[in-house]
Amino acid sequence: MRVAGSPPSVPVGEDLPVRNARNAVYAVFFSAGFIFASWASRIPQVRAELGVGPGVLGLVLLSAAVGSALGTTLSGLLIGWIGEIRTVIAMCWTAAAGMIVVAAGCRLGRPGIPEVAAGLSLFGLGNGAWDVAMNVQGAAVERALGRAILPRFHAGWSIGTVAGAGVGAVMVVLQVPVTVHLIAATLAVAVAVPIAARKFLPTSRTTEHEAAGTSRRRALDAWTDPRTLLIGLFVLCMAFTEGTGNDWLSLGVIDGYHVPAALGTLAFALFLAAMTAGRWFGPRLIDRYGRVRVLRVCAATALAGLLMIVFGGFLPVALAGAAAMGLGTSLGFPVGLSSAADDPRHAAPRVSTAASMGYLAFLAGPPAIGFLADQVGVLRSLTIAGILIAAAFVLARFTAPLPRSAGRGAAGPAHPD
Repeated sequence: MRVAGSPPSVPVGEDLPVRNARNAVYAVFFSAGFIFASWASRIPQVRAELGVGPGVLGLVLLSAAVGSALGTTLSGLLIGWIGEIRTVIAMCWTAAAGMIVVAAGCRLGRPGIPEVAAGLSLFGLGNGAWDVAMNVQGAAVERALGRAILPRFHAGWSIGTVAGAGVGAVMVVLQVPVTVHLIAATLAVAVAVPIAARKFLPTSRTTEHEAAGTSRRRALDAWTDPRTLLIGLFVLCMAFTEGTGNDWLSLGVIDGYHVPAALGTLAFALFLAAMTAGRWFGPRLIDRYGRVRVLRVCAATALAGLLMIVFGGFLPVALAGAAAMGLGTSLGFPVGLSSAADDPRHAAPRVSTAASMGYLAFLAGPPAIGFLADQVGVLRSLTIAGILIAAAFVLARFTAPLPRSAGRGAAGPAHPD
């Protein structure tokens, strides 16, 4: 027996391959989060090593966003050409190579700024395409299971970030050099991801079923589909907020509350831990109350947390705000991509489009906040994310599931809201 919309070669009755694929997707998401947080947890030390201010640091971080934007844009074609398994492996190794270049550049101090920027561009390129490919595979597993699970895969990513941030905090306390830490973390991920990815469901190598021209046409069509574009705008708003927390929260707490680096890293860890909890428990709420209601509550919670961080004036309030912001931000990106993948026939290009729009936030966010921080300080500059959170509250309505007929009976979680 097969659930409509799942690949003929992987019926639901064969639960072992689906279960293996589910566990493999968890592992790949965890690895992506771990390597990202390993880098993000050392940004304050990288700033010190390079001897730069917020404005220049924002431009350096921009290089990663440029690479990510390119990687996500090309990911739909790449997945259609070589499939998700090879895309994840190749792009993981690309990201790993970039992070090793970053680690080497940090050792050079200020003269290493070009190397760090180039390495972050390569890391972003690999990470962007890797991100889309694992989300497309996650959506395929979600359809095979017939229930919401993609946010839990993102919880796996968040668990990886908590682990990465925790290890990063220990490395800071032990005064382990940034270069040593990043190279060790990168090598571990470069070994683990290919082992896990080989157990993915064989669902997406479209060159076996359709001409390359059709694959390219579907990739272009996704950029003209109104629902996909509106979901992409929602993802952009939530990604900007998430990126603000990832890139600037620790620095904002350190500079704004005049506390040691370890407490800034603690705020970042609380943000990530709350995001993990939201992504783990969120699917049950989505199945019960629907995407739109849950996402609107999330947006309101994220805005409240942001205001507590910026205007709380007392470190415990700011730390509580970091947790609230992480909880509120948790479901935006994964549920947005799950919405874009509602129709399995167009999942890869539409997820690629929505993710690409989301990465525009990572493209614009670091320099925007960096330049504003030069004028008003890092902490006050975080308020710019509040405008986009309000927009996300309105745009959440477009994530409502497609009617069954629109997706030709695509299996997966469906709720009227």
